[in-house]
Amino acid sequence: MEFLNKLDFRPASFRVFKHYSGVKFKADLTAGIVVGIVALPLAIAFAIASGVSPTAGLVTAIIGGFLVSALGGNSVQIGGPTGAFIIIVYNIIALYGLTGLAIATCMAGCLLVLMGVFKLGTVIKFIPYPIVVGFTAGIALTIFSTQMPDFFGLTLKEQAPSDFIGKWGVYFRSFGTLDIPTTLTALGSLAIIIVAPRLSRRIPGALAAIIVASAAVWMLRHTGVTDGIETIGDRFAGMSSAIPAPHALSLDMKAVNLLLPSAFTIAMLGAIESLLSATVADGVTGSRTNSNTELIGQGVANIVVPFFGGIPVTGAIARTMTNITNGGRTPVAGIIHAVVLLLIFLFLMPLINMVPMACLAAVLVTVAYNMSGWRTVKAIFHNPKSDISILVTTFLLTVVFDLTIAIEMGMLLAILLFLKRVTQNTTIRVYGEQLDAAEGTDMDTHEILNLAPGVSVYEIEGPFFFGVATRFDEVIRSSSMKERPKVRIIRMRKVPFIDATGLHNLEILIDSSHQEGIEVVLSGVNENVRAVLHKAGVDNKVGAENICPHISKALEVANAMALAE
Repeated sequence: MEFLNKLDFRPASFRVFKHYSGVKFKADLTAGIVVGIVALPLAIAFAIASGVSPTAGLVTAIIGGFLVSALGGNSVQIGGPTGAFIIIVYNIIALYGLTGLAIATCMAGCLLVLMGVFKLGTVIKFIPYPIVVGFTAGIALTIFSTQMPDFFGLTLKEQAPSDFIGKWGVYFRSFGTLDIPTTLTALGSLAIIIVAPRLSRRIPGALAAIIVASAAVWMLRHTGVTDGIETIGDRFAGMSSAIPAPHALSLDMKAVNLLLPSAFTIAMLGAIESLLSATVADGVTGSRTNSNTELIGQGVANIVVPFFGGIPVTGAIARTMTNITNGGRTPVAGIIHAVVLLLIFLFLMPLINMVPMACLAAVLVTVAYNMSGWRTVKAIFHNPKSDISILVTTFLLTVVFDLTIAIEMGMLLAILLFLKRVTQNTTIRVYGEQLDAAEGTDMDTHEILNLAPGVSVYEIEGPFFFGVATRFDEVIRSSSMKERPKVRIIRMRKVPFIDATGLHNLEILIDSSHQEGIEVVLSGVNENVRAVLHKAGVDNKVGAENICPHISKALEVANAMALAE
């Protein structure tokens, strides 16, 4: 147990039974059953949209959902396949097949475990919100576009390419093949999904649509009206109701190198989505997620699921919120949800074959709409231009290229804009005759300090890093061209840290100043910066007596030097 604490692996399920009761179990049982029913159509729809069979989606929800609840760091998190992975999984299968997907998912699980082991759970939360909104909206639009053939019953005249624009070109050229019964089934299902929750919060719209649409298609077929509405059974014939036996994965360095970028994308997206879901859940329940444990739990689930033919697993916000609103407060609800799905898988699989593909397309269109977060996108457009540019860039790259490029370029752009903002907010002031010691503080009294002739003060306000170092050097040179000082005071009271570039520039300034016969005094250096200067040997170059705790002492030393010459 001591090892687990050092590892920061403390699953919420390990401590649930200390104060568990019959009342809590009743609430968890109700929530687990409801979430299991809600998860059924989503698991099937996400699997089919990803290019795998419904069995793979159900296996993922059962095994992955169980492991996330049993080993995760959040009490109410519900794990399973999600819409965010559809495009990633589809592209991996297109390039590397199901074997490549299994290897990439397993590698992603290992990366998630390593993130948790090295306690990167809190770092993942630092990913800028516009990036998350941008790629989520991009994924939503891509999911929507993939459902058009099933929604309208199109017979594509040519194979649709993977790129967004080319795909819609094929759709428009094939629109003359639209099937009226299929389109009506999809529109009717969409209407039920929208209306059902308004009639009763306890009726999952997707499930109601599947039941009604399946019954309607069955009646149309048995009355001989039409048999042209495609069902799951038509597309995936002979689905088994047995959990697939585990199978081995063949790993070699060539496969690892080839699939590592895909695995990294799965891991990053899984970490972002699961921790985002956990954060939302914490805000509602008042609990506190152990982020590192959550990553390890998600990682284990993604390591195990591929051996049973499953697809990537992560925390699902919609299902987690359904769990909370129906009274679930412990991991037992998530475990019950997995058991409910298992029972449906074992005993009701023949009924799943009757579900129309058009109905599942309507479910995914609804999922895409909910994922789009258009209200959030609209709100961000009132933010600074930097946030808007990050959102738009990430969105367009997700749609036009893929999620890996979108996240990488979005993060790069966010970092560059952040550095620009920090650089702009870091000021450098030059004083030549007098300065107010209380300037920039909350003090009411002002202490005017006189600078002896030949003493210049250069104050840095903000981080002294590579983005500022060059500008500081330019300020020093330009001020020295007007009048060469005898002593330079570098006031650093508001410098929280100094990086290697700032340190290098400071060393060059000290060396060049000494060569020109100019003394250097450092003022107000905080403990962290002082430690860095000491480690680099800068204090020896300046002289320990020339590193002063405050500006009054620094001026006393500098004025004495200037007047002594």
